[in-house]
Amino acid sequence: MKCCNDVCCVCVGGEMFRSALGKTLGFVGYTIQYGCVAHCAFEYIGEFVACSGPSMEPTITSHDVVFSERLSRHLCRIENGDIVIAKSPFDPHMNICKRVIGLEGDKVCTSGPSDVFKTHQYVPKGHVWLEGDNLRNSTDSRSYGPVPYALIRGRVCLKLWPLHHVGALNQSPTGRVVKRSD
Repeated sequence: MKCCNDVCCVCVGGEMFRSALGKTLGFVGYTIQYGCVAHCAFEYIGEFVACSGPSMEPTITSHDVVFSERLSRHLCRIENGDIVIAKSPFDPHMNICKRVIGLEGDKVCTSGPSDVFKTHQYVPKGHVWLEGDNLRNSTDSRSYGPVPYALIRGRVCLKLWPLHHVGALNQSPTGRVVKRSD
């Protein structure tokens, strides 16, 4: 009789193990599904970005939070004047936040605001010219040249933080955006 009880105890223990294993695998499955949905949302729809550094002042300051949408990049709808998040041409692990000053084929001024002699360059095919709004304190295309379009991660469309500045972002305070003559 003791043997039967031992067998019964093993059966009950086996059922408990199967139940726990089933619940664990179910949880792992849901976690993977939600992870995939979150990945697709951040990769193809948009993401929240906390900004740091002075290069986009006064438009965006350190600790501002913005929403960067990805659809414009995928649909090739990036335009002059847009603020974009892009991979740094120097460090692929770092993102930069800059304003699009020129698109492929545009003639852009490559000199700084205090330069006496102004120099110009044409933006090559498949590239954009990016500059920070704070021209005196920005490392941008004036330093590293045109940026490949493929490095653009998204277009900044909203400032979300601080709350008293929530809303769409304003035009370039520098006036350096190239006007297209299409």
